[in-house]
Amino acid sequence: MRLSKLFKNAPTVNITGLCFDSRKVKKGNIYFCLPGMTFDGHDFIDQAIDKGAICIVHSKPLEKTDAHVIYIQVENVTDALNTCARIFYGRPSDKMLMYGVTGTNGKSTITNIIQAILNPVKPCGYIGTIAIRYGNVNLAPDLTTPDALFLQSKLADMVRTGMKACALEVSSHGLAQHRVDGINFDVAIFTNFTYDHLDFHGTFENYFAAKALLFKERVKKDGVSILNIDDEKYEDLKNISKARVVSYGMKNQADYFVKDVKLSSHESRFTLVHDSKEYKVVTNLVALYNVYNLVAAIAALHETGMALETIIDACDNLPQIEGRMEQIDCGQDFHVIVDFAHTPDGMEKMMKFGREIALDNNLIAVFGSAGKRDVAKRKVFGEIAEKYCDYIILTEDDPRNESSADIAKQIKEGITTKTNIFIPDRYEAIRQAIQYAKKGDVILLLGKGDEVFMYHEEGRVPWVGDNNAARECIEERLS
Repeated sequence: MRLSKLFKNAPTVNITGLCFDSRKVKKGNIYFCLPGMTFDGHDFIDQAIDKGAICIVHSKPLEKTDAHVIYIQVENVTDALNTCARIFYGRPSDKMLMYGVTGTNGKSTITNIIQAILNPVKPCGYIGTIAIRYGNVNLAPDLTTPDALFLQSKLADMVRTGMKACALEVSSHGLAQHRVDGINFDVAIFTNFTYDHLDFHGTFENYFAAKALLFKERVKKDGVSILNIDDEKYEDLKNISKARVVSYGMKNQADYFVKDVKLSSHESRFTLVHDSKEYKVVTNLVALYNVYNLVAAIAALHETGMALETIIDACDNLPQIEGRMEQIDCGQDFHVIVDFAHTPDGMEKMMKFGREIALDNNLIAVFGSAGKRDVAKRKVFGEIAEKYCDYIILTEDDPRNESSADIAKQIKEGITTKTNIFIPDRYEAIRQAIQYAKKGDVILLLGKGDEVFMYHEEGRVPWVGDNNAARECIEERLS
C-alpha cells in the first residue's frame, strides 16, 4: 500500500506493513512510536530504522533524523495507528456484522453463544479469552482484546475466509487503550458491572468510564445497545448510548423479560417475554447468571434479524464452552466443575450455584488469587468461600513474582471457621480434592478455566489446564 493512502500529503512510497514493536520491524514497515506504561516507543527509533523501517510516526520532537527515512509527526500516535491499521487491512469490520460484548463477567459465554447459534446461518468468527476462531482456524488466545494491528489483521483474515459476522470480547483494558477504535460495532452488549481490574484503572469510576466507551463511541448510531436492566449501571449506559437501546432482565420489566426460571444441575428452563408474546426456553446452560448471558445473546441475534423461534430451538444443545461452567464427567458419582471465575462477583455466583446443587453434601472449592493483581479482593474471596463452602483448598493461580503462600494467607484472613488447607502445587490441590470427594459432593475448580499456561516469576509457563487435570485425577481415582 502507498504511504499517501495512509497520510495526507505523504510521499507515494510503498509500505510493506505496520509495526509498533521495534524488535519485530521488517523492511519497508512504518514504525509507530507508541507511548507505553513501561517503555516509550520513541526510545527505539534507531533500532526500528536498523531493521528496515522507512517511515517513523511520532508525537515528540526528534533530536536527530535519517535522510533516508520519512518522519511524520502527529498529535496522537495511538490514534494514527488505529486509523492506519483500519485502512491498511481494508476496513474489515465494515464488511461484517460486528458484535461487541463488555462487562465484568459473561463476555466469553455470550460471544460463544452468538457464534454457535449464528454460524450455521451466517458464518461468524470469534475473538476473546478462549480462542480466536473462524472457519477452520482455531488459534490460541492473545489478550481478551488484542492490540489494534493484530485485531485488524485477524478481522481481515475473517473477511478473506468468508466470515459475515464476528463476536468480539471487548475488555475494559482494550477500550481504555484504544485497541478497538478502528472498529464500528453493529451491536454493543453490556453484561454487568462489578469489582475487577482496579489495579489497572485505579477507581470504579475509571473502570466504568472505560466500559462505557463501547456504547458512547464505538457502537454505530444505527446499531443497537443491548443492556442488562437489572444492573445498577443500566440508566447511565442508556443515557450515553449513541445507538438505540434494548433491555433484557428478570427483576425489572424489559424488552426481553425472563420469568418462571427453573434451574437444575444439568439444564435451565424459563419463559421469555418479548413483544407481549411468551416463549418457552430450555437450555443445557446451567446457573442463573447463564440465563442472563443467554438472553443477552438471544436479544442481540434477534435484533439483527434472526427469528426468535430459530434462536430458541438452538438453545437446548449449545456447545460446552471450555473453562466456563464446564462440568467434568468421567463417570464419577460427584460433581466437578471448572470455571474461569476470578472476581468476587464471579466467585460468589459459582459458589452459590455449587451450594444449591450440593444440597446436604459437601461443597469443596479449589482456588487462589493472581499475583500482582487486585490485592484487596483476596480477603473477599475468603469471606465468600466461608459463606458457601465446607472445605477450601487454596493453591497457586498465576502467582507471578509473589509467593503463593503469602497470597493464601491473605485469602485466609476472610476464613474464620471453615476447614482450609494450602497446597502450593495446583495439580496436587486438584488431585487431593478429587481423592477426598464423597458421593454427591461438588468440587469447584476456580480461576484458571481452560487456560493452559501459568504466570510465574520467570514468565508464562505451560499448565495442563484445570479441566485436563481434573479428568486425569478422576481417572486415577476410578482406576
